[in-house]
Amino acid sequence: MRKTWNVILSVVLGGLLACSPKPQGEYKGTVQIIPEPVSLQQSTGQLVLTEDLKLFAQADNEEANRVAQHLAEDLRQVTGWAVPVAPITSDQSVGDNQIVFTSEGVANDQPEEAYTLSVTTDAVVVRAVSGAGLFYGMQTLKQLLPVEIYGKAKATEVEWSLPLVQVEDYPRFSWRGLHLDVGRNMSSVEFIKEYIDNMAMHKLNTFHWHLTDDQGWRIEIKKYPKLTEIGGFRKESLTITSRHQPKVYDGKRYGGFYTQEQIKEIVAYAADRYITVIPEIELPGHATAAIAAYPELGTSGERPEVEVNWGIFPDIFNVEDATFSFLEDVLAEVIELFPSQYIHIGGDEAMKVQWEESPRIQAKMKELGLKDEHELQSYFITRIEKFVNSKGRQIIGWDEILEGGLAPNAAVMSWRGESGGIAAARSQHSVVMAPYQFLYLDYYQGDPRFEPTVVGRELTMADVYAYDPLPDSLTEEEQSYILGAQANVWTEYMPTEDQIEYMVYPRISALSELVWSPGSTKDWERFKEKLPRQTARYAALDINYAKSLFHVTYTVSEDSTDGYQVELDNQMDWPGMYYTTDGSEPTLESSRYESPLMVAEGTRLKAILYATDETLYGKVTEIVVGAEQ
Repeated sequence: MRKTWNVILSVVLGGLLACSPKPQGEYKGTVQIIPEPVSLQQSTGQLVLTEDLKLFAQADNEEANRVAQHLAEDLRQVTGWAVPVAPITSDQSVGDNQIVFTSEGVANDQPEEAYTLSVTTDAVVVRAVSGAGLFYGMQTLKQLLPVEIYGKAKATEVEWSLPLVQVEDYPRFSWRGLHLDVGRNMSSVEFIKEYIDNMAMHKLNTFHWHLTDDQGWRIEIKKYPKLTEIGGFRKESLTITSRHQPKVYDGKRYGGFYTQEQIKEIVAYAADRYITVIPEIELPGHATAAIAAYPELGTSGERPEVEVNWGIFPDIFNVEDATFSFLEDVLAEVIELFPSQYIHIGGDEAMKVQWEESPRIQAKMKELGLKDEHELQSYFITRIEKFVNSKGRQIIGWDEILEGGLAPNAAVMSWRGESGGIAAARSQHSVVMAPYQFLYLDYYQGDPRFEPTVVGRELTMADVYAYDPLPDSLTEEEQSYILGAQANVWTEYMPTEDQIEYMVYPRISALSELVWSPGSTKDWERFKEKLPRQTARYAALDINYAKSLFHVTYTVSEDSTDGYQVELDNQMDWPGMYYTTDGSEPTLESSRYESPLMVAEGTRLKAILYATDETLYGKVTEIVVGAEQ
């Protein structure tokens, strides 16, 4: 799908790197990059950065300077060094202990987001045709450094060594997305900025911001202040401690919204990290909060309350001209705030019962010659699309927008599986794959017995990694309409930012590799080897990542003659599982698990997993056999 392009490994900035290589010892680390680059060649030796380090950006290249400043700030924070950034021209030489960002010497056919990275015993050079490519090269460079580069404070006793490598890299897909639902539970501006930073670390480039839903309207619309004054707040929230508990509410008013100034700040922050923010305004369903603010927009004739439950609800926009005028006014303000090519208009889970029961709606359908409510939704979406197109933008919606006929220029986000995306691609419409079976990060990432209560099924790291966004059933031409893929984060069961982090990390690493790295190079065993170092990066960033990968799980079956059989396992497939049956804490001195255990009812079994280097990453699993459920 990509043109091949030649890597220019020699440095061509005049006499750049004219000095002879200087041995600096052997590199003692392991090169572990996520996402896996297209090509990485490692040589013997290392480059050790020292306090007189200097960064250079191509003269008159604002984006090169911006990327260099990003790296300089990170280095200053953890080293305490000055790390100056200076311009460099093509006739200048670069000496030792320097890092250069430039578009000089880039192959003519290099893809837009591609980069090359060269680390020699003298210096580091990152080349790319675009700022995005330079930025991704910088992200790879950071992963070559010790994990302390991701810290928030000065690190001591760290040798800032780099392996000698030549990297050629570019993304598989143009849409590499991560979603966040703030309609159900709202996140702070600071958290969203951190979320964006962490997306950038993984070379993701599209932040899908779900801003409105039945439980809250989170974006300031100046022409309609009641959207946030009323629609931005619910009287209480449903509390969740188990999947099947009776409904219990906290009795606390909940809400808030983002001002337009805050939105501009976030959009600019993301753009500085080469991330596009896609806003989502739900319509015609998931509209309870909006209709609570302006009941004349609804179909039932009644004012609903902002929803306090999770699920799907009947309130739906009517199809009066005044309602379309309202939505166009809202979208006009949204378009002013978000420069993205696409505006997400939802379109999912629109219950049609109010349309079915409304004489005015039925009369309108007859007037328009529509045979059912699915065709009415298509009419609704198409009318919205015409307005959005008139502003120079395109709509994207969940795959339900296919029902009743797809709007002429709409892109489809396929979430109920791949069938919607396949149908859209065959109709020559752009598609983003986001099937819940593989890319819903609000699902359990490990054994539900050890995980926080969430919605849905189990979706492990291996499940996410196994997904391929290009269905085999499509021709090569049809596959060209697949823009990429996106993971979704619905927050009904995530009332805190710590819980969001727990659900997103480390599975975002698998997402990163499936949307960036070539499908032909996918290697689950190699990927697993990189996860301990990746989670060490998360720890340095103070991310509350899940350790489910490193927990011992178990299966217990009753044996009629010998008591119970217990089988132990773990997601990493590491052999180092150690256990005790006397209630004591397991260590490396305890019994090592080799085969299923036969134990008596009531046995208190504790088990723990050690990595192949005997490092401990997880925590103790404890069960009382016969009472484990």
